[in-house]
Amino acid sequence: MSDEHQSGAGSPDYEDVTGWWLDTDAEEAMLAAQTECTFIWANKEGWPVGVIMSFIWRQGRFWLTASGQRARIAAVRRDPRVCIVVTSTGASGVPQRQTVTYKGICRLHDDDETKAWFYPNLAAALHPDKDTQRHFARFLDSPRRVILEVEPSQRISFDGTKQAAETAAWIEDSR
Repeated sequence: MSDEHQSGAGSPDYEDVTGWWLDTDAEEAMLAAQTECTFIWANKEGWPVGVIMSFIWRQGRFWLTASGQRARIAAVRRDPRVCIVVTSTGASGVPQRQTVTYKGICRLHDDDETKAWFYPNLAAALHPDKDTQRHFARFLDSPRRVILEVEPSQRISFDGTKQAAETAAWIEDSR
């Protein structure tokens, strides 16, 4: 997976932010802690459309679910190229002001083997209570439900904590 950002921010302005990319370890921590993303696809007219969805990050891929009659599922069947945006906003245990945008290919699954591991894992990520997890996983298992697997192929990241630290240093240097 390539990263469009390169090292290089350093001037005392925000014109070039490419040096404030998110480190791999910080990215993995954010993806492990966050359960919400923006999922973006192209509609029939080619316009980008997005919704907020719950996800889990496993095996280097995003895993999400929706009922098969949703417009996004028909769109993915037409064109599997999608985009996912994840931020650290609201995720506990990770610094805030971090974000990554991924483009990737979406595959749809409706097989029992994928459902068997995915539903309990998503339920555990979203609900701390074991009883609620069990019911949530059962409620997900409906006839038209599909599981979306997005394999990222490119990323654009930003780490606002790096920006804040460099800004503080610039201010200190100007005194």
